[in-house]
Amino acid sequence: MRRVAITGLGTVNPLANQVSVFWEKALAGLSGIAQFTQFDTTAFKVHFGGEVRDLAPEWLDPKTARRVDRFVLLALCAGKEAMDDSGIDMTQENPFRCGVIVGSGIGGLREFEEQHSKYREKGPDRISPFVIPKMIPNAASGNVSIQFGMKGPNTAVSTACASAAHALTDAMRAIRYGYADVMLAGGAESTITPMGLGGFIAAKALSTRNDAPQLASRPFDNNRDGFVLSEGSGLLVLEEWERAKKRGAKIYAEIVGAGCTADAYHITSPCGDGEGAAMAMQLALADAGISPTDVDYINAHGTSTLIGDEAETVAIKRVFGTHAYKVPVSSTKSLIGHTLGASGGIEAIVCALSLHNRKLHPTINLTTPDPACDLDYVPLHARDTRLKRVISNSFGFGGHNACIVFAAVD
Repeated sequence: MRRVAITGLGTVNPLANQVSVFWEKALAGLSGIAQFTQFDTTAFKVHFGGEVRDLAPEWLDPKTARRVDRFVLLALCAGKEAMDDSGIDMTQENPFRCGVIVGSGIGGLREFEEQHSKYREKGPDRISPFVIPKMIPNAASGNVSIQFGMKGPNTAVSTACASAAHALTDAMRAIRYGYADVMLAGGAESTITPMGLGGFIAAKALSTRNDAPQLASRPFDNNRDGFVLSEGSGLLVLEEWERAKKRGAKIYAEIVGAGCTADAYHITSPCGDGEGAAMAMQLALADAGISPTDVDYINAHGTSTLIGDEAETVAIKRVFGTHAYKVPVSSTKSLIGHTLGASGGIEAIVCALSLHNRKLHPTINLTTPDPACDLDYVPLHARDTRLKRVISNSFGFGGHNACIVFAAVD
């Protein structure tokens, strides 16, 4: 069975449009949450979230930029940084051994809304011929593969907020079992639109802390009141280990295992006993060939929802027992909000950087811990530590659970 190295990282998210800047701000415990600027939210109960700002992909052909939905544009930008970071020259590669898998929970919602409005106002003859190729969830994978000339395995995953984690799992397995040598994988999402915002408000899923947006995303805190809607993308270059070593690539970390399950319980709510999430973690540990006590850090799904944070805490305790109180846990969503289908990709980058730099970013805004959430969530301040193995949890509407295990480079 072949080993899988992480050799490239790329992200655009509410904190930064570059991995190094994102990591610096994450360690500093800064928030990327602010008032929405993309449309007028006066009529809505929530006026804030996590936007990607100052996006200027000058390297991208202007015609291409106009013909893709924003979630695809975010994926292209993250993909460019990841590929540049990896040092892979696609002109020297067998393109059929290089693939792409990009997850998205919703896809091109912005394009759908804009074209539906055009239809209502001007009739069906004014609908854009690009509406379908712009809005389909696999548009990110397709456009990324075209941009970089990667002709190998190419799929798209749509499992809500577990999409990017499932994409990375599939990409790992493509390399592990010999279907590819290089995979560009992760997630992208942009649903900051009237329907996106309105839908999550109607579902009573969002924080309504309009008077203090930067304090709104507070996973595991007793005063949390919902998640913060954000957009972004996180893509990673995965590469067969021996090949990466041979070419002298910088290896951030290794992906050594993954586990995926379903709650089979409720379409939006996690199961309170944590059974499905716990099993995903157990399967991931078994796949990696390690025990719970071998884990040095957990990057939590940690959305800042009342039920979700408590259910994840229960699941962690089911798997780790007394070790649950010794292993640090933190939530990236406290910093950037919830990027939905992109979150597992951005959080995989965090895991790789945590292992590479031996640092943990904090869970910010955790000032009044929920008594039911009584683990070490690395509150408020970053931490220096020695790490060998870490896991990342991603859970999505529909009951989708995914867990990935990362290991430090020897």
